[in-house]
Amino acid sequence: MRWSTVLKFFLGVLLAIAILAAGGLVAARVMIARLSVPPSKPMFPNDTPTTKPPAAKPAATAKPAAAKAETPAKPLPDGAFPAKVTQSIGLVIRDAPSLDAVSIGGVDFNQQVTVIETSADGSWQKIRLANNTEGWVRAGNVEKVSN
Repeated sequence: MRWSTVLKFFLGVLLAIAILAAGGLVAARVMIARLSVPPSKPMFPNDTPTTKPPAAKPAATAKPAAAKAETPAKPLPDGAFPAKVTQSIGLVIRDAPSLDAVSIGGVDFNQQVTVIETSADGSWQKIRLANNTEGWVRAGNVEKVSN
């Protein structure tokens, strides 16, 4: 057996190992790149679209919307306080203090709300959003903020 044949054999094996290792590294990087991209946010029927609203409506239909925006806020009852949502996934707003009540919307994490009432058993809180929407959320998921 000649040394050149043995040398060619070992160089061939080393080259094959190097090619396999490089291919494995490339495949791993591609998979890591694909898996590191977060999925798109799911959309639910009660979500508000994040796209910009269409162009301005004709003047005849724009007036009622402007009048609606100018409606004054209801006065706050005694004991109402500003708060922020502490539940990391947000909260479901319901029309009554019950799990069986109809969902009328939701609030996101860290969103500012006003707590206006607490249920008799203390397990629900009535909140008001900045747009004057009122509803009930489970107690303990909002935190009072100082003014």
